[in-house]
Amino acid sequence: MVEHFQSAELDQVFSALADPTRRAILRALTRCPATINEIAQPFPVSLNAISKHVMVLERAGLVHREIKGREHHCWVNPRPLRGANEWLEHYREFWEQRLDALELYVARRFKASKKARTHGKLRRRQTSRGRTAPNAGTTRGRI
Repeated sequence: MVEHFQSAELDQVFSALADPTRRAILRALTRCPATINEIAQPFPVSLNAISKHVMVLERAGLVHREIKGREHHCWVNPRPLRGANEWLEHYREFWEQRLDALELYVARRFKASKKARTHGKLRRRQTSRGRTAPNAGTTRGRI
């Protein structure tokens, strides 16, 4: 599992990735390194706005920038994405296990309910208002 000291780094990565413009910039830079001017071309925002987006990506460690004369050359650094991927993978596995267990539980309950209906053994239970109701897990024809 991801250590606590990596929390700030993860926060920066996910914060940087939260913006669609920054995700598009990263996507473009995965194809090839580019200057700020080249990055800005497809976007309907100012050069300054793109530079600020790149700065956020740079602070998160997702982009490296090198200044050569008046040009700022940028390229992707995938390392911080590995930590984010490890974090996501941990929770993907966690939820897959939980959902598999839920699926098994629901399938067993459905099978038991179906079996009880086919054999005429539908049990009734008392509700909080003193009425009788089908036992939990029965669906009365709705699935």
